[in-house]
Amino acid sequence: MHDLTDMEIDALNEALDDEYRAWATYDQVIADFGNISPFSNIRAAEARHIGALCELFTQYRLPIPENPWPGKVERYVSLRAACEAGAAAEIVNGEMYDRLLKVTNHPDILTVLRNLQAASQQRHLPAFQRCAQRSVTGRQMHGRKPDQNSQK
Repeated sequence: MHDLTDMEIDALNEALDDEYRAWATYDQVIADFGNISPFSNIRAAEARHIGALCELFTQYRLPIPENPWPGKVERYVSLRAACEAGAAAEIVNGEMYDRLLKVTNHPDILTVLRNLQAASQQRHLPAFQRCAQRSVTGRQMHGRKPDQNSQK
């Protein structure tokens, strides 16, 4: 069996659910607006985060829940709104990991949770903030201003 407390199991489940929701949200944005950055890159990162957590579930012989979020996440009216929501979600994600890191002393779990928090705060959050800023200034992710040549 596993040697985790109920609080540790709850923390792993909460982290996995959060990563599942993020993946499904960014997948929905891609479905709605196209395979655009930073959503495509961050969706791939979320898949890696899910994998890291699932390895812990397997190691501790915990059942891995299915992702309940596809088709149930918020949809956005614009890329700017999606980018702003992504930034807000990453801020909440960082706070969640601050809380979850306090419930365990298992080095392997701490390493995974710290890595996921670092990715969220050091890479995903700034990417969404840049994305929102580009949208505010009128420059879309892969769009071109009308006065630019569109040769590829």
